[in-house]
Amino acid sequence: MNETMTSRAALRAWEDGKPDNFFTADTNLQYVLRRYLGDTAYHAAEAHFIQTGGVCAADLDAAAKDEDLIGNHPRLNRWSGIGERTEQIEFHPNHDVIGRAAWATGLLAVQAEPGHIVEQLGHYYLLAHNGENGHMCSITCTAGAVRALQAFADDAIKAKFLPPLLDANFDTMQHAAQFLTELQGGSDVGANAVTALPNGDGTWRINGEKWFCSNINADQFIITARPLDAPGGTKGLGLFLVPRLLENGETNGFYLRRLKEKLGTRTLASAELDFVDALAYPVGDLGRGFKNMVEAVLNTSRLMNAVACAAAIRRSAIEAGSYACSREAFGNPIASYPLVQETYADIAAEAYAATASCFALAHLIDRIDTGQGDEDDIATHRLLVNINKYITSIRATDAVHQAIEVLGGNGAIETFSILPRLYRDMIVFESWEGSHNVLCLQVLRDITRYQIHEPFFRFVGAQLDTVKDARLEADAAQVRAALEACGRLLVRMVAHDQRYAEAHSRRMADLFGYTAQAALLLAEAQWELDQGLPTPKPDIITHFVNRHLRPGYDPLDDAGYLARIERLMAAV
Repeated sequence: MNETMTSRAALRAWEDGKPDNFFTADTNLQYVLRRYLGDTAYHAAEAHFIQTGGVCAADLDAAAKDEDLIGNHPRLNRWSGIGERTEQIEFHPNHDVIGRAAWATGLLAVQAEPGHIVEQLGHYYLLAHNGENGHMCSITCTAGAVRALQAFADDAIKAKFLPPLLDANFDTMQHAAQFLTELQGGSDVGANAVTALPNGDGTWRINGEKWFCSNINADQFIITARPLDAPGGTKGLGLFLVPRLLENGETNGFYLRRLKEKLGTRTLASAELDFVDALAYPVGDLGRGFKNMVEAVLNTSRLMNAVACAAAIRRSAIEAGSYACSREAFGNPIASYPLVQETYADIAAEAYAATASCFALAHLIDRIDTGQGDEDDIATHRLLVNINKYITSIRATDAVHQAIEVLGGNGAIETFSILPRLYRDMIVFESWEGSHNVLCLQVLRDITRYQIHEPFFRFVGAQLDTVKDARLEADAAQVRAALEACGRLLVRMVAHDQRYAEAHSRRMADLFGYTAQAALLLAEAQWELDQGLPTPKPDIITHFVNRHLRPGYDPLDDAGYLARIERLMAAV
């Protein structure tokens, strides 16, 4: 009995010992934000980040856990009590609790002016420590809709639909969704068949079925549809905004078939729907509809999806690391055993790498949006946003799985930790905004058509050029070798036919992605060392490079391996 009581006390100590603030506990995030924002802007925003980090680690963590219990998931209510068609979704009360706190961060309101994406994604990253939690998709889709309206809509449509999307008050704001997928047109978007007919007054009527519609409770739907006289393929798709309600308050012409029963993201309502003469407004030149959808909406979603994956990896490191330090086996904390140390080091390295690539992309967007970016920045963003979404999603699923293993049988229990919920969410995150194959083939097409690998290589090289510290030299040399290998691989692929190149596009994306992440980590580490900041990043980088970029590396031959993973475990 005493042993049982002692073990349960250890579990209570584990729960109580977890961070009570996801921001103050994350020195790496603090360094990354300070580096990109600059000291003045960082210190002005720091208190706000601390506030968000505290809310996310306490109130929202508990609320998200309860909302995901069986029986608390969204339900479809198609009719009001007096028989009015509403197509409404009923949520657990915690849904509004989380939403109010998320919107109160102002992370969408900051998009009113350019240059705040790093700041926005700092708050988003903290919120995503709790998984999708019913709102991350909503925030993502709204951010994409804002960018689309700002970039492409005419003034009248902007004035009508943009202000409520920027409202920081959850009770008065509007949020958006993006509906692209159709039953016959998933990856093959050019096969989409939903039609658009002009009304003659600048508005349109939408008809047809959309197959996978997440955030179905949104107030505004950004969709693709094909005008009847438009060509086939993606060139014929226009971009439209469909409001949920008509100006008289009636529900617009859409009908929900059913909610999707998903493996993950279960507190987010996803549905199938039919449009029947739904009123819609064009967003920009309809001849560029699909391109505008990709540039403003999908690319926004791909980055925010990746940031959520980075947060999931970080949360996995928190759960596994803190548990390993609290749990005893055979008379010692399991954190003292090399196999656990190795697993934790793998998770931690991926958390740092994902954070590095995501916030580098955010910084590129801020440069581009404020007119400081050049053509190289635009090309690098175009390539890296797809690689990054792919690489972070596969690494996140793997990291959560590894963290579950650290917890052993407890790791599979839904009520014991967040990890089962994160694992289910990550499976969905892998498919959202482009499957692995779609993204890898897009990277290949963009390189073949536009040669955008050249500015990407220059970007990676520029990160490596900043590295001067002797502690980083060996890894920097290996990453330079990896960058050269990227070039050789590309030459080899294009020397063969298209089928050969497609077959090996995932290997290319892997090498490009890990090389970019390693170079960005090196640049971060150099900055931190220059600032005199204590950092575990040299060890993190060596572990990451050995794992992904050092051909023939064998830990058995590395005399420093055991000491390195022990140091990384001690840094929990």
